[in-house]
Amino acid sequence: MPFIVRPAGPGDAPDICALLNAVDLIEIGRPETDLGTVEADLNHPGVDLATDSWLAFADGRLVGYALVWADSGPGRVDCDHYVLPGHRRSALTLLERMEARAREMAAGAGPAVLRLQLNVKPTLDLSLLTGRGYRTVRRYQVMTRSLSPAADRPPTPPPGLVLRDCAADEADRRRAHALVEETFAAHFGHVERPYEQWLDHLDARALDWSLVWIASLPEQGDVAVLLTRDDRTSMGWLSHIGVRGGLRGRGIGGFLLRHGFAAYAARGRDTVGLGVDTLNESRALALYEAHGMGLHYAVDTWELPLHSQG
Repeated sequence: MPFIVRPAGPGDAPDICALLNAVDLIEIGRPETDLGTVEADLNHPGVDLATDSWLAFADGRLVGYALVWADSGPGRVDCDHYVLPGHRRSALTLLERMEARAREMAAGAGPAVLRLQLNVKPTLDLSLLTGRGYRTVRRYQVMTRSLSPAADRPPTPPPGLVLRDCAADEADRRRAHALVEETFAAHFGHVERPYEQWLDHLDARALDWSLVWIASLPEQGDVAVLLTRDDRTSMGWLSHIGVRGGLRGRGIGGFLLRHGFAAYAARGRDTVGLGVDTLNESRALALYEAHGMGLHYAVDTWELPLHSQG
């Protein structure tokens, strides 16, 4: 069957989105990729589509897509790799292309890795990864919860706790960034980013700052942050819930979680979701389960040492 590989272009976003939703349907049972997400990836400030993206076509049909980028600091390159079942040749070709490009991007950085996130039951034949030296290093769960305005009323805050959103004040947006950096500094895979780079990483053009909140306590100042976004078709999304060290265990995280539930129920959302590292040392997984969140699907982080192949 005729087989070609070429770089992606901005005009390919609808076809890539359709491919990713076909993969979603197989892996998680329903399509959940939004066109805006694909467009943001293709417009990533650190991506040159001519060298960092690939589309694989079999008999004229788009069957695979890969993208690499390096905005996580020296020694790490990230990638996406999607392929429909039954297209091993395409899968292998895309792996080879993105690995070669990743080595170029990591040249001179010393020890380096290529990092890939995949559903625990992916369309990709995992023997292609293990045979090339990839290994799993972490597992994340995407958790969801059903919402209703009647059941998810605004919660009562812990004594003295006050919330403010970041809609109007640039200083509060910078403060939210500082709180995310502080409270997630010890988390696996967290990358410290200056404010402007963080905005690019968030794709802040699609972010509603009225859905980002800072919590403060008398004499303690700002103690926690809740960063959420409402740009997904399938659900509201709680991106970050961070409480400063020394103030955990006081019910602040649970309050922010319930506040997020109430905010999205009031907006008419029937589902809210978030991602959590199953080995998170702050026991976030137990917190989310205690508040009624359940597993939607799980994702493994795979790593390839970039010096392992010639």
